[in-house]
Amino acid sequence: MRIEKRLLDIMDNLIRFEVAYAHCDYPCGIYDPYMAQYDVHTVIRMVELINSMKLPLPSNESEVIEFQHNLSRSTAIKEDFAERCKHELRILWGDYFKPDHLKDYPELHNLFFTAMHQASKCRQTRDMKEAEQLLETVLQISEMFWNSKGIKSKRVTAPYPTKRQIVLPEL
Repeated sequence: MRIEKRLLDIMDNLIRFEVAYAHCDYPCGIYDPYMAQYDVHTVIRMVELINSMKLPLPSNESEVIEFQHNLSRSTAIKEDFAERCKHELRILWGDYFKPDHLKDYPELHNLFFTAMHQASKCRQTRDMKEAEQLLETVLQISEMFWNSKGIKSKRVTAPYPTKRQIVLPEL
């Protein structure tokens, strides 16, 4: 072990340095709500697939196993992407948006707070209404984000099987 590392470890044990977290641990200024939108579309798609699954007859063991496998995988994906959406939104909320933005967007905190709870509901349920409400909130946040940068945005139909909207900047 290098002496510098050893000294830092000793100092950390004595002082307990605070750990810093950021989307890339450097104030790079690269923010975009795209991933949160992508994550919600994945949640919606998993809800569609889960809700379309047909429970096989208990006597058909191989179909039951296949059903359980597909249900488990799609549920895990849905929950993972709902959590990823929350992660992406926390980055925007905590790192991009500043107190000055509240003057122009007084609904900012409420929108993010609402989205966090909606994403949690999406993890807990297979309710399409919950997923669509999360998408709408994320779209509003995306529009707010681009507007705060002085960039016009537009809603377009996403090129995904969900056939729902995404917000894109007009560049």
